[in-house]
Amino acid sequence: MNDRRPRRLAGRLTAAAGLAAAACAVALLATGYTSAVVGGEAMEPTYPRGDRVFFERVDASEVRRGDVVLHGTEGAPDGRPLLRRVIGTGGDHVSQIPGGPVTVNGRPLTEPYVKDGDPSGTAPAYDVVVPEGRLFLLGDHRANSNDSRFSLAAQAGSIPATAVRARALDSHTGPALLALTALLGLLAAAGGLTREWASRRSRRGPAR
Repeated sequence: MNDRRPRRLAGRLTAAAGLAAAACAVALLATGYTSAVVGGEAMEPTYPRGDRVFFERVDASEVRRGDVVLHGTEGAPDGRPLLRRVIGTGGDHVSQIPGGPVTVNGRPLTEPYVKDGDPSGTAPAYDVVVPEGRLFLLGDHRANSNDSRFSLAAQAGSIPATAVRARALDSHTGPALLALTALLGLLAAAGGLTREWASRRSRRGPAR
């Protein structure tokens, strides 16, 4: 009997720790990450239509050039967020002539991700300075993307950085580890409860 009490206590502690770990992991997954299915062709070939993309939720202050972000906009069809790449942030001088590379602060961008190697598409020339607190965005499929180039009259075509909802993940390691933690936590909880149940059952003795 003295042996059973420590076993029951160990089972309860294991179950409680497992449930706590699973709950924390699920909470972090729910609040720190999200996913969405690409509905258009503006970000091909990086993110083709129908692709499921995983994102981390970030603050406006965390957004950097080169990030692919999910952002809200009043002009989006059905109010759905759009997926675009950040080319310039507040204070950046962004320009391009048709057929030439995009330049940021006088330096041409190397953009291996653009579709068909075309960095300009059909957009006219532009030369803007991004207002502070805002972002200049382009799609990777420049010939088929409604982005900052086509609304230059309003705030240099930029969007407020606060409109960013999340940033695309280069690696799924973070959410995968959290999902694994949640699974292991549930398994530990199940093992602990099973251990306690077995201890209680052995205390009752064999059935007659």
